[in-house]
Amino acid sequence: MLLAQTSLAMAEHTISTFGNIATSINAIQPLDGFISYSIEFSSFPDFAGNKSNPNDFSNNLLDNIGAFSGIKPYIRVGGNTQDFAIYNSELTIGLNGTYNLSRSPDYPTTIEIGPSYFESYSTWPNVKFSHGFNLGGNHDDRQWETLLETVPLACRALGKDKLYLWEYGNEPDLFVPAVRASGYNESDYVAEWLNGTRAIRSVLETSCPDLLDNDTYGYLAPSFAGTTNHLNAPRTWADGIDADGDIKLFSSHNYVSGAETPGVTLQNTLMNHTITTLSVSAHTADNATIQPGIPYILGETNSLYHQGRPGLSNSFGAALWAVDFAIHCAAVGIGRVHFHMGTDYRYASWQPIATNKTTVGTKPPYYGNIAAAAFLGSAGTLVAPAPLSSGNNNADADTDVAYAAYEPDGGALARILVLNLRAYNYTLNGTGGEELNPVPRPLRRYRFITGLGAGLEEALVRRLRANGSDAVTGVSWDGWSYDYELDRGKPVRLENVTVGEKIGVVDGAVELQVADSEAAVVDFGGGSGSGSG
Repeated sequence: MLLAQTSLAMAEHTISTFGNIATSINAIQPLDGFISYSIEFSSFPDFAGNKSNPNDFSNNLLDNIGAFSGIKPYIRVGGNTQDFAIYNSELTIGLNGTYNLSRSPDYPTTIEIGPSYFESYSTWPNVKFSHGFNLGGNHDDRQWETLLETVPLACRALGKDKLYLWEYGNEPDLFVPAVRASGYNESDYVAEWLNGTRAIRSVLETSCPDLLDNDTYGYLAPSFAGTTNHLNAPRTWADGIDADGDIKLFSSHNYVSGAETPGVTLQNTLMNHTITTLSVSAHTADNATIQPGIPYILGETNSLYHQGRPGLSNSFGAALWAVDFAIHCAAVGIGRVHFHMGTDYRYASWQPIATNKTTVGTKPPYYGNIAAAAFLGSAGTLVAPAPLSSGNNNADADTDVAYAAYEPDGGALARILVLNLRAYNYTLNGTGGEELNPVPRPLRRYRFITGLGAGLEEALVRRLRANGSDAVTGVSWDGWSYDYELDRGKPVRLENVTVGEKIGVVDGAVELQVADSEAAVVDFGGGSGSGSG
């Protein structure tokens, strides 16, 4: 059960903002569908289902995001396994994958896909997809044949209504030494990429000529894993990867740290705003300005690479991280983020099917996605950081975070998001056991000078809550649950969570309390619903 805020603690600490946050000349407008997803190529049939058995649970969760954003998330179908996938026209199932545990315990590394794989693109109404083609080859001499045979299948399955973009190759900056020789460089990669994308276009001219106009033909690229690997993005652009002018989104990947990296914890890694900003800064320092006319996105991202760590990536602390990470990206000019998922992945926002490892269900990170989508609202919202004062020694740059959202076209202040990232373990010592933590849960009092004019007397507060940062169940957004067990991911109002909370606006200022390991959105326009559509 969720604890009522009034019972959390007696101690309060006041943290104030600097000056007036009602106007911000630095506010940034992200792309539509900012909260989007990337789904591992080998897992896509699990997440989407097929024509005879569509995965309505996944679709319900996408609908929830769309109800806040005004558009359902864009779905990138790709990842490591897109470069393992070989086409077999005689395969009677969508995908046949063989695991090699010495290579990865989390996804198959020998993969064949059949014609019915492409049925999965038909199961989610009003969703646009990018399809990942095999560039890496994985030492299989059928890679080129696979490319030419799957282009017609993919383009006919998608069509104008479902096509987001194409992608050719996943993380080629990591091809060496696994699938390319040590001398492989940027010019080699560019030559390969141009050869392949021109072949794709040639097939499209015959199979789907209606997808070749400027509104429907293009790529997200180069889909590098990072900024310091074997291939360098600036040199790739300089060597002419966009010679044909068909890259519509400059896509990079990002993970804050690794699941097996020593010293990784909730408080020091995920629930740490300084670490989040450092992680994102690698993308804003150089790469975002290489091609200023092409929006920069994170086409694949999540908390800890190697599919996350149990107890960290699947906890409520990771949900709070997901909110901070996403909104920080929006506030510094990254156009869209695709949170990566796969079957049995620890950091996934939801598990689409039951396996012998994982039960089907909605995971805490999904609630972070929901809260971020609710704060951003529909397309056109402008976002900026809301600095917090540290003059009273109570604000902490690592754990006290605030953002402001403004109405489209530089309009009025619409919402304030506050994250209190101090970890609070509700089980004793954060062990996840039955014994509860006896230490009271502290509250922090935040004060904001909004500069909003007379006539506004109160604002609505909506909260992202759980019993503590180590919780893996019992999460809610504004008193709503999206759990599979209640109504297969559709919004269900919880009776044991306080909702409809109002706070006063006095001389343009607001004060609210936020518990450790909690996020709150102050809405000056009355809120944006449950996400139920």
